[in-house]
Parts: sequence; structure tokens; C-alpha cells
Amino acid sequence: MQNRMQKTLNIIGGGRVGRTLGSLWLTKHAFAIQDVLSGTPHSARSAVAFIGGGRAVGWLEEMRPAAVWMLTPPDGRIVHSCEALAHSGLLRSGDIVFHCSGAMTSAELASASAAGAQTASVHPLKTFADPDAALRTFAGTYCGAEGDRAALDMLQPAFEDIGARICEIDPQFKTIYHAASVMVCNYLVALLESGLLSYEKSGLDRATASRVMEPLVRETVDNVFRLGTMQALTGPVARGDHEVVARQIDALAVWDPRLAAIYRALGVMALDLARAQGGAGAAALAQIERLLTPREQ
Repeated sequence: MQNRMQKTLNIIGGGRVGRTLGSLWLTKHAFAIQDVLSGTPHSARSAVAFIGGGRAVGWLEEMRPAAVWMLTPPDGRIVHSCEALAHSGLLRSGDIVFHCSGAMTSAELASASAAGAQTASVHPLKTFADPDAALRTFAGTYCGAEGDRAALDMLQPAFEDIGARICEIDPQFKTIYHAASVMVCNYLVALLESGLLSYEKSGLDRATASRVMEPLVRETVDNVFRLGTMQALTGPVARGDHEVVARQIDALAVWDPRLAAIYRALGVMALDLARAQGGAGAAALAQIERLLTPREQ
């Protein structure tokens, strides 16, 4: 622990992720927070104030060498930031450079590797919409990690110090890994919005619709993690009730074809789970399959 306490950390990108991790590491003495560079001088000063330590700088040239560099600018700026760092003369052989993007692999840090650094990517599977809340709830967060072994061996204990749980992923399929995160987080929000719109169409005001669906959503999510997705599935597809499915598809198609398309696409996934359950008859499920995947005209 003593050696890790003495490692200096520079942060390029003082947004929500960078400042949250910086603050957590400062509190746990996992790193000595050194210099913070962000998109604007004001953003850098704000990040340092939030972190509770470090020095805000306005230019890369003002930064000092550090043992570890965390790149947390917007994804579209990671490669450029890394190239600028690699050509700055600040990197030393054996320094560690990592980013926290879920969409990009550590291969995007090739310019740092060419300069002698060890590189990695560690992506917290967490929403950082509210950094204050993220500070309080970060412990227990899973982080998808990949990259150079030396970098991961150093970063894993530092992340574990702040309560993270590291799981190594295959960088070949990181885009699919990130798509999974989008589906279970961002698209879950979109799906719930689809439900709210449908409840509103039935005559409920939005506030009532939200109250109506909350216990159903919470119980369903609890069942998924208690029983697994197959056993948690209920409803007309699980029962093989093709007549109900047909009526719902027709009603949605007349009102809003976009929602009908969502219903069909998710119904196909539900159909796989229903077949695994084995509770509904094969003929009924075959009829539902035809309803969910209509032939092109």
C-alpha cells in the first residue's frame, strides 16, 4: 500500500468521471493527485475543488511527469489527448496511461505505448450523472478492464481501494460489451418511456402512470436478479397466449408503429425465454413467432 500511496496521478479531463475517481482516490490515499487539465481553465479549477486536491493547469505543457495518467475527456478526444501527451516529452518508460471509456479499447492509446508507457482501459459500469451521488454509491461498482498486464496489475488494487470490482473483458468484443451496458441502462430508460407513453394513451396522467408502473418494474427487476431472466418472464408470451399478443400488436401498430416495432423485437427475445421455460405449448409459441416476425410484403 505504501508504494501505491506515493504514486502520482495526473488527470486529463476533469468531467464527472475524472473528478469522481480523483476524489475517491484522494480520500483513500490510493494516489497522490497531482495536476488536472480539463477543457477549460474553469473546468479544471472546478474539478480540483471537487476532488479536494491537485493543481489545476491550463495547458498540457504545464503538467509535470507522473507515474499514472488518467484520460477522461469525451470519447472523441481520447486519441487526440493521448497523442498530445505522447509527443509532449512528459511520458517516461513504464508510466501508466489509461482511459475509462466503455466504447473504446486500450488500443486507442497506441501512441502512449509507442512512447514506452503501459496502457489499459478501466470502465466503471455506473452512471455518473450526479458526481456527489456517485461518490456515495461507488463502492461495489463493477469495472470492465483490459490492457497491458503491468498496467492492470497496478490499477486493479487502486480501484479496489475505492470499492470497485474488476472484471477483465476481451477487447475484441468491447463494442458488444458496451452495447450490453447501453441496452440495460440507457435503453431501459427508453423502454420505460415507451411504457409511460402507452399508459398515458390509456387515459392515465403521467404522474399516475409513473406510480402505477413503479412497483411492477421494481418487482420485475428484483425477480430477474433473484430467479434469472427465464424464470422471471411472465405474461402472454410466457403463457403462449397468441390471441392477446395479436391484439396488442394490432393496437400498437394503429396508434404508434414505433412502439409496435419495439414490442415485436423484445417479444422475439421473450419467445426464446418462453421456450426455455417449457410452460407453453410449441404450437402456441409458433403462432406467436409468426406474429412477431411478419413476412415482408
